[in-house]
Amino acid sequence: MSVTAARAPSPQPPILLRETAGPIAILTLNRPAARNSLSAAMIASLHAELDDIRDDKAVRGVVIAATGPAFSAGHDMKELTARRTDPDRGRAFFAEMMNACSAMMQAIVHLPKPVVASVQGIATAAGCQLVASCDLAIASEDAKFATPGVDIGLFCSTPMVALSRNVPRKQAMEMLLTGEPVTAERAREIGLINRVVPAGTELGAAIELAQQVALKSAYTVKLGKEAFYRQAEMSLADAYRYAAEVMTENMMARDAEEGIGAFIEKRKPTWRDE
Repeated sequence: MSVTAARAPSPQPPILLRETAGPIAILTLNRPAARNSLSAAMIASLHAELDDIRDDKAVRGVVIAATGPAFSAGHDMKELTARRTDPDRGRAFFAEMMNACSAMMQAIVHLPKPVVASVQGIATAAGCQLVASCDLAIASEDAKFATPGVDIGLFCSTPMVALSRNVPRKQAMEMLLTGEPVTAERAREIGLINRVVPAGTELGAAIELAQQVALKSAYTVKLGKEAFYRQAEMSLADAYRYAAEVMTENMMARDAEEGIGAFIEKRKPTWRDE
């Protein structure tokens, strides 16, 4: 009688990869077979990495990229649909997922470091929301963007929040109401992304852009990024009042004193990030 030893299951690759390029952390969505959909595990992993990066002084910028032909197809619909057998037909899980995803997107906005999206393929629904939540975005000429929830009876309400804060109202409504994809060039025209580059060069371009910002004072970038998002939600008068307070605080910082001195003396500043 022969006995065959059971084979150990092959270890699953991590769903989120983290690498470094100098002072830049590269977070890569790694579910290519699922078009990098934002499962509960993916959302949690992204949020955890962002929390870890927040206080890591060695990291001065972040790039969010993806493996495979798609950047991200949005929420994992198979995962969501599986919970319709719950006693409440999935309501509690759906609420948990939408709130967790919203918190992760806000973590990008609140991170005191620049976050750049590197988009190589489709970015749809919550995937488009992820791009819109980043401070900057570089896209391949082959990339496409859409909020197609309306096509399946599920309006992209949470993606709408980030999208409508990036592009003009009429363009946002057209994307949300028709679900039609827009090209990378059109996305650049309406302000959803910053630059369109040849296919295959988007990651390098995103890292280069992040490194360019990383050369600045980290204190100044942190102060400026927070002020940018806060003033955008204020009235004109309140925004100017708040911005004047920020400028005054910034003028008192050591790096501002050093930077202005270096400008006057025609030399390169030496930042201390304070």
